[in-house]
Amino acid sequence: MPLNIAVVRERASGERRVALVPETARKFMALGAAIRMEQSAGSESHFLDSDYPEVQAVPGIAEAYGGADLVLRVTPPSAEEIAAMPEGSTLIGLLKPFEDPARLAALNARRITAFALELLPRISRAQSMDALSSQASCAGYQCGLIAAARCTKFFPMLTTAAGTIRPARVLVIGAGVAGLQAIATCKRLGAMVEAYDVRAAAKEQIESLGAKFVDTGVSADGAGGYARELSAEEKARQAERLAKAVAQADVVITTAAIPGKKAPVIVTTDMIKGMKYGAVIVDMAAESGGNCALTQPGEHVVANDVNIHGPLNLASRMPTHASELYAKNLYNFLSPWIKEGRLAFDWEDEVVAGTLLCRDGKTTHNGVRQAMGEA
Repeated sequence: MPLNIAVVRERASGERRVALVPETARKFMALGAAIRMEQSAGSESHFLDSDYPEVQAVPGIAEAYGGADLVLRVTPPSAEEIAAMPEGSTLIGLLKPFEDPARLAALNARRITAFALELLPRISRAQSMDALSSQASCAGYQCGLIAAARCTKFFPMLTTAAGTIRPARVLVIGAGVAGLQAIATCKRLGAMVEAYDVRAAAKEQIESLGAKFVDTGVSADGAGGYARELSAEEKARQAERLAKAVAQADVVITTAAIPGKKAPVIVTTDMIKGMKYGAVIVDMAAESGGNCALTQPGEHVVANDVNIHGPLNLASRMPTHASELYAKNLYNFLSPWIKEGRLAFDWEDEVVAGTLLCRDGKTTHNGVRQAMGEA
């Protein structure tokens, strides 16, 4: 029997991505897999059913999941979808492992083997599987475009018959994958860009893109390429020196996040009071609480004459390329373990073990167990 892969339409509000694109469907089938997709599952990403000529299109969730060995998803499944998955099947996706104990309990009750790509180890071998990074590239790009569209000034310098227009000043806070993409996008659009990150290694990366590094004297390199949480003293020093850069900016883009935790508040209410009239903040961390003290997730608010945007699910604004990148991440993770049309994981492998959320009715990831209060 071939490996049966199932993909359904994503039903989360505003979600337009799909977990499987035609290119990766062909690659999975070349490894001996058979694929069932819910009809129109890729339509929001501009992939038609006819683009998957060898994939079986079925009318709904029950038909797609029935008899599935492997379920590919972008967002976490609902309780109804978990109930429709065959007991003992394998699930992989961006499962938000720290957010919903009830969902985790439902997966364990069905003895589903679940891989959460948010847990992927940050090692060189796993870079091609890193869905957080691929989707963060899309999000950072979108932040740059939103900022340019909302700014009341031209991003590039313009020389006109009426005189010279000075370029807009952009400050990007956070220089991870998303922040670097936001920097690159704003530079391409012609803005003067400054950027800040608490990780010392970010200075060279920021400057390599032609932006100026804002040095606050605070360094907070953490494990796995992420920043650690700052102490109260470090936060105060950071805020004091960052406030000046925020006050000079026409646009501030914030991208700082800590996996599994609330986003750190970096742009305080006092900083907002010191900003230019009509300045713009685009808070990419809105989904996890926001880096700006006054961000409202999914809303556009005006405070002290500053426009604050809290966009959600940014990668879904460009679903075609976001889906292509994400589907490649899934394929790169799974393909080494598909042998003769069957899944054969090496449970001792660093990538497999690090990404595994639950198996055989038990939560396996120590960090998630602790966060959920499991023994």
